[in-house]
Amino acid sequence: MKLIYEGKTKDVYELPDGTCLLKFKDDVTGKDGVFDPGSNQVALSIAGMGQGGLRLTEFFFKKIEDAGIPTHFINADIDEATMIVKPAVVFGKGIEVICRFRAVGSFMRRYGLYATEGQALDALVEITLKDDEREDPPITQDALEALGILKGGEFDTLKDLTRRISMLIRDVFAAKDAELYDIKLEFGRLADGTIVLIDEISGGNMRIYSGGKNVGPLDIVKLVLG
Repeated sequence: MKLIYEGKTKDVYELPDGTCLLKFKDDVTGKDGVFDPGSNQVALSIAGMGQGGLRLTEFFFKKIEDAGIPTHFINADIDEATMIVKPAVVFGKGIEVICRFRAVGSFMRRYGLYATEGQALDALVEITLKDDEREDPPITQDALEALGILKGGEFDTLKDLTRRISMLIRDVFAAKDAELYDIKLEFGRLADGTIVLIDEISGGNMRIYSGGKNVGPLDIVKLVLG
């Protein structure tokens, strides 16, 4: 295997057959030892997080594929905390698409003059650049297209896919008497140009509340999969 990317929560390897292998880690993002899915730095390690995150990712990717939404997922090995995926090219140097059902986290830090904590946002979609140095700045559709990060029409595609995926995930948690506040997704292009969901869908990139309390990333796995 050839290491092609070393990330905060997973490493990416190129396999001889042209597919890629994602190796999930136990690390999670946050600040000062506190988990925060919106952070751009590793805060702590949680034993079992790699396998737990992969279990949840496999569950949701299969559910999303069943709904007719394309992903890069091929198969997973839970024991090894690895996932085989189709190679995909990210937009620019990487973007993150956030769907917000309630105002929390970085949304409140930026817009607290107008928003109130926990305010309903009706599946609001934001795009941020993956740029640790500049703390993942939000970017508009016009800027994305002017900078050549997105082509014409791709913003609307990403927005539509993000809402469809996020609402599907929201409904899974609603059936468990829990609420999805926000979720961070990533997309890429396959060799034929198809836009697909990539990366992972785990407790490390979403906020879930149950009974008015934030559910920890490993508890999210237990909530969905037991």
